[in-house]
Amino acid sequence: MLGVTAIAPGPAELLHRLRARSSSAEQSPITHVERVTARTGRVAEWPAWTGPDVRESFARQGIGAPWEHQAAAATLAWQGSHVVLATGTASGKSLAYQLPALTKLAADPRATVLYLAPTKALAADQLRALSRLGLDGVRPATLDGDTAREEREWVRQHARFVLTNPDMLHHALLPAHSRWATFFRRLSFVVVDECHAYRGVFGSHVAHVLRRLRRTATRYRSSPTFILASATSGDPAGSASRLIGAPVTAVTEDASPRGAVTFALWEPPLLPAEPVEPPTFIPASRSATPQVHSSGPAHDPSRSLDRPSGRDPSHGLDSDLENSPPVRRSALRETADLLTDAVVSGTRTLAFVRSRRGAEVVASIARRSLEEAVPGLGSRVAAYRGGYLREDRRAIERALISGELLGLASTNALELGVDLAGLDAVLICGWPGTRASLWQQAGRAGRAGGEALAVLIARDDPLDTYLVHHPEALFGRPVEATVLDPANPYVLGPQLCCAASEAALTEADLELFGGEAARATVQALVAEGMLRERPSGWYWTERGRPDVDLRGTGGAPVQVVEAATGRLLGTVDQGSSHVMLHAGAVYLHQGVTYVVDDLDLEDAIALVHPEEPDWTTHARDVTDVAVVAVRSYVDAGPVGLFLGEVDVTSQVVSYQRRRLGSGEVIDTRPLDLPARQLRTVAVWFTVSPRALAAAGVEPADFPGALHAAEHAGIGLLPLMATCDRWDIGGLSTANHPDTEAPTVFVYDGHPGGAGFAERAYATATAWLQATREAIASCACEAGCPSCVQSPKCGNGNHPLDKPGAVKVLDTVLAALPRDLPAALPPDLPAALPSE
Repeated sequence: MLGVTAIAPGPAELLHRLRARSSSAEQSPITHVERVTARTGRVAEWPAWTGPDVRESFARQGIGAPWEHQAAAATLAWQGSHVVLATGTASGKSLAYQLPALTKLAADPRATVLYLAPTKALAADQLRALSRLGLDGVRPATLDGDTAREEREWVRQHARFVLTNPDMLHHALLPAHSRWATFFRRLSFVVVDECHAYRGVFGSHVAHVLRRLRRTATRYRSSPTFILASATSGDPAGSASRLIGAPVTAVTEDASPRGAVTFALWEPPLLPAEPVEPPTFIPASRSATPQVHSSGPAHDPSRSLDRPSGRDPSHGLDSDLENSPPVRRSALRETADLLTDAVVSGTRTLAFVRSRRGAEVVASIARRSLEEAVPGLGSRVAAYRGGYLREDRRAIERALISGELLGLASTNALELGVDLAGLDAVLICGWPGTRASLWQQAGRAGRAGGEALAVLIARDDPLDTYLVHHPEALFGRPVEATVLDPANPYVLGPQLCCAASEAALTEADLELFGGEAARATVQALVAEGMLRERPSGWYWTERGRPDVDLRGTGGAPVQVVEAATGRLLGTVDQGSSHVMLHAGAVYLHQGVTYVVDDLDLEDAIALVHPEEPDWTTHARDVTDVAVVAVRSYVDAGPVGLFLGEVDVTSQVVSYQRRRLGSGEVIDTRPLDLPARQLRTVAVWFTVSPRALAAAGVEPADFPGALHAAEHAGIGLLPLMATCDRWDIGGLSTANHPDTEAPTVFVYDGHPGGAGFAERAYATATAWLQATREAIASCACEAGCPSCVQSPKCGNGNHPLDKPGAVKVLDTVLAALPRDLPAALPPDLPAALPSE
């Protein structure tokens, strides 16, 4: 029987213990160890303008002086310059905005401050930090979806430091600005915390919410200074300027001390292949639509597809549980075992898992293993994810901060800024999507200045495999710039309607919202009858407010209700409901397994019952892509590279039941769910059949070769753009009707696009070269999840031709210029490559 180590081991010793659990000493799972040296801090004098009470309150918290970057950013803000502080995790960004904000509140008893965070947990954490300072008259308070109605009224009337999120600002404060007039009239500072989280479509929406905030403040004759805090990122000044619509000064030199970090890259071991019985197909019920299984893109051998699957990506357990036979040990199981060993050794550990379901699985496996090792120790591990009720989230946060919990499996809900002092190690289950997120998550450990351990556990995925064998792509390279596009018409139009519903739009307002793009959009909205033009401006024509979803979840969240008791378990966003909550789906909640009885999309309710099946579920869909317009293209002889708008039609048509552990497919069952349509931006390349034949790819092998190249391309695009594979989708076909050629599409999984396809187009040569290298360097013979298989393939990873994919990419790369020329005007058809 194992016991818990009284004193937690250091990073090197803990890493040695974790390595020792590998079954094969000569086949170490550790592919690379990076040691980040410790750094001493550089302090500055308190700025002369700092209020004495504020300085004393920080002194009581043990802060004798600010770091240089804190003082520099705070002084810029105090002088009225919009500023972004982009430094590492645990560098004390909070003090940089608290110092000027609290000094202003102390000096002017009428002043107010607004704080915006991307998550409720972060706002709650900042409230605790402000309360600890004990300053009179600040009256900080959170305002979010969990705040009771009577509390909201108190916040509106009395709070001077309001902590909220962009969603609440968008849905409540700005539409009711007249009721908040006193607060807006006295607004001195707006703090935008963890601003690197505002990317893609969500970031584009938030950019306009902040413009609406600036417009409302001007209406009440205030001009607040914006203070933005960001993880280290590329071009923080440019990203922050696009976010708020005004020039921003960046402070990027981190002067805080940092403890040494041991960072290991970990590849789970290979598993032997096991024979799998052929699956069965359950006939459709009367309510189903069996005709979708006889034709359509998912079952046409010349067409293969992959699509994004909502905001909770891994509805299955892991890629090696979703492909048969498994190739590597599941990253989830590997993470759960490492978490178990770390907790047994007394190491306070946080495991980041990419999906809600994955976090539940890791916590459940770890609890079970710990109970077998040390009875009672399993209770010191928990899961944490979105969709929990407020009281559950707060209880877990308190238990983690107090040390009651030794281990936690969390989604990225705890990535952003929550003060988790005392953690010793971080396990990162799968590449989190960006280097910024990687370092943000790794920085959760060692916050007290001590040494820390971070381990990136690779999933069976092309990008993960590439990164653990190419550490130079992770270490010593700058992090990515934040991608957002406020000019996205699918964002700009609805946001202009929101602004007009708050107050009539004027010509001056249009400059704030994008100039010519805003003018053209307003005219289109007038033509559609959504706005009415009058001499004094443009007015919203409806009685109610525009219904705009900032996070692109597709509507109100679906409530998950236990059928027998009526108890609300949690919520799932609309975008994920077809995949996670279809009838028959397995749903995990706080370690308890449920099976969905019924999904009512009209009332947004899913009824479930508790059950412990020995299988999991994996939804399958069909998708079609139609080219709408070409924005730009590169004519490279037999190869064409294109960027443009496409219409994507997708429908979840069935699901597989797969046996736990082996991934064996038990059966496939049909579903009757409505199709969904998406107009978005895509990048695609075409190759002439003659060029493919010259490269040694036979026509019969076109579908498998293109499909494999598409999978790997989707997997490697996050290396170039601030996305992960769940933000994007794809389709490959041996002869697309719009291009009349073999074609591979990769598209953004958000209405109007999110900037990812544009990034792929701009870096096509580097992106496709990395894709080709990832496939060619993989040791498997016929293709595996580490190179060309995908956990979200609508075709069940068939057909796939790994050698053919390399030949396809060699053909494309040989034709494309190394430095892509400026894009030509989009006046040609979508394809027609030359021979």
